Amino acid sequence: MVEDERRLAAALKRGLEIGGLAVDVVGNGNDAVWAATEVSYDVIILDIMLPGLNGYRVCSTLRDRGNWTPILMLTAKDGELDEAEALDTGADDFLTKPFSLVVLEARIRALVRRGATARPTVIRVGDIDIDPAARTVHRQGHLIELTSKEYAIVAFLARRRDEVVSRADLIMHAWDYTFDGDPNIIEVHMSNLRRKLDRPFDTARLTTIRGAGYRLDSGET
Repeated sequence: MVEDERRLAAALKRGLEIGGLAVDVVGNGNDAVWAATEVSYDVIILDIMLPGLNGYRVCSTLRDRGNWTPILMLTAKDGELDEAEALDTGADDFLTKPFSLVVLEARIRALVRRGATARPTVIRVGDIDIDPAARTVHRQGHLIELTSKEYAIVAFLARRRDEVVSRADLIMHAWDYTFDGDPNIIEVHMSNLRRKLDRPFDTARLTTIRGAGYRLDSGET
C-alpha cells in the first residue's frame, strides 16, 4: 500500500490484516517504485497524491519496466478525468475516498483473481497512437512533436474518439475551470495540431463541427 496519510494507512493496514491479508506500507512514490521492483506483490494499492513521484508517475514507471502487478488507485479527487488518467497510465481499478473497507477488500479480491497480465496502455485512434504514460503521439509510426497543451487536447479527444467535444470541455481539461483567457486559443492550438497531425498524412483525423466543437475520427464505421 502506497499512502502518505499515516493514520489512514495504519487503519487500512489493520483492517485488511484482520481480513487475512498481509500488507506492506510505504509513504512516497520513490519508495513505492523500489518496493514494487524488489518484491512480487499480488496487488498494489496506490494513492495518487504522494510526495516525490505521484501515483500516475509510479504507475507509468512500473508499467514501462514491465511490472504488471494489478494496481488499484486511491484518490481524494472525484471526476471522470482523474479516473481516465489513472486507467490510461496503466491502473486496473480506481476508488475515490472516502470508501468502505468492505468495498476495498472486494476490489482487491477481484484484482487478485485477474492476476498480473500485460495490458497495453496505448490509445489507438485510426493510425494515431497516443501513449499516456510516455505522453507521446505517433502517427503511422512517426513521432509527432507536440506542446504540453497540444498533447492534452489530443489525449482528451482520443478518449472521446468519434464524439464531438465542446470547446468548453477542452478548455476545462487542458487548462482548468478557472480559465479566463481568450477561448479562441483552442482554435489556435487546433490549427497547429492540424498542421502537425494531419497535413503530412493522407487522411485528416481532426474535424471541426461548426457551432458544436471538435472530433478526432478513428475512421471506423
